[in-house]
Amino acid sequence: MSDATSPGSTQEIKLYVKAPKVYPRETEGRFSRLRVLAAWVLLGLFYLLPWINLGGQQIVLFDLPAREFHVFGLVFWPQDFFMLALLLAISAISLFFFTALAGRLWCGYACPQTVWTEVFLWMERFVEGPRNKRMRMDKGPWNAAKIRKKALKQFLYVTFSFWTGLTFVGFFTPVRELVPSVLALNAGGWEAFWILFYGFATYGNAGYLREQVCKYMCPYARFQSAMFDRESLVISYDDKRGEPRGKRRKDADRQALGMGDCIDCYGCVQVCPTGIDIRDGLQIECIACAACIDVCDEVMDKMGYPRGLIRYTTEAALVGEKTRILRPRILIYLGLLLALIALFGVVLTSRQSIDVDVLRDRTALYRLTSEGIENPFTLKITNRAEQAIRLELVADGLPGLEVVAPIGGFEVSASGVSNRAMTLAIPPDTVGPGMHQIGIRLSNAVTGEVLTNAETRFYVPPDVR
Repeated sequence: MSDATSPGSTQEIKLYVKAPKVYPRETEGRFSRLRVLAAWVLLGLFYLLPWINLGGQQIVLFDLPAREFHVFGLVFWPQDFFMLALLLAISAISLFFFTALAGRLWCGYACPQTVWTEVFLWMERFVEGPRNKRMRMDKGPWNAAKIRKKALKQFLYVTFSFWTGLTFVGFFTPVRELVPSVLALNAGGWEAFWILFYGFATYGNAGYLREQVCKYMCPYARFQSAMFDRESLVISYDDKRGEPRGKRRKDADRQALGMGDCIDCYGCVQVCPTGIDIRDGLQIECIACAACIDVCDEVMDKMGYPRGLIRYTTEAALVGEKTRILRPRILIYLGLLLALIALFGVVLTSRQSIDVDVLRDRTALYRLTSEGIENPFTLKITNRAEQAIRLELVADGLPGLEVVAPIGGFEVSASGVSNRAMTLAIPPDTVGPGMHQIGIRLSNAVTGEVLTNAETRFYVPPDVR
């Protein structure tokens, strides 16, 4: 590009500058401990659940080929799609509720990107040491020690990522069958693909991209402001108390120096996983991990100043206005959330273990016999229970209506779908021609308990009478 001030000279202007690597410093405090606890709980659930069996069945298994979804002893089918829609609605309203209440709690404590990044950062600290040591090593020349540490870190990254991909596929293929097949190099093509794909995604997002995912790829940061208001609890720097900032001795009189409480130590910047300065105000890059609160409170304790220079507060409170936590927006979200949870509970508890669909035989609408009129049907019976059950069939709704087949009880396999041929008959000259409403009842052959009911129509041809 030509330089107007120097004819004939050229100047290179970079339109994109590579973002510097962020080296978050480790910190201690109540929010850091809470974040580590949340990571342990969530990762424990992810890595342990596939290995837990209940009655010989993996406690969480999404069996796509069989169209069965086993969750804590319950079996869900594609017919239960309404319940999935309810869960998605509950998740969405929960996100709105907690964001309006206290900002990006999901991002700071429960987001998979945050949780897995914590693990990769722990491995990096374990191998390469604390923040300053890592920075010096990356700037220094390559030598045997640096190669050894980088190789060990990559080995841990790849191993952990592969384990993560294997566990992920273990939610869809029984993990006790998957692991031996992978170790024997006999895994199926799709299983191998998803293990490598999910492992690579884990490595790339949490081990390499890290904060770039939160800053540039995650859409949540872009629309979160629509859910905030002046009374939402967010992590904020109290500039009235902290400014003017400046370094000073611990025993210095800050009032005499005309300074605020901020000693400009940059601790809040050093611990931030996205590398922002919270003193510049709320930013879309902030994931609300509260690491800056912990380190600032630690500095305030050392200086003998009150805690809370950086804290959870509201925009209204910072300017001296009254804050209402329970305001209309929060109450509306909470009401919707409780209503959806209650509806999901009702649907779940009222769900029948046996479900039946009555399908008419399209090849033969009716048959005329010496005994009367027969209508053939097919029963599609879904057994959601984890054990087989023996059923008895009863039909009613028309005079003389009887079950020709199946005679006696019949068994339906556990957690499966069975198709049974059913034939119903009525004596001749019982009812007039046309479609007549009838009822089908399935009961437990052992206890006699009625498990499900269905309705269908019995056809009487016009030329019978």
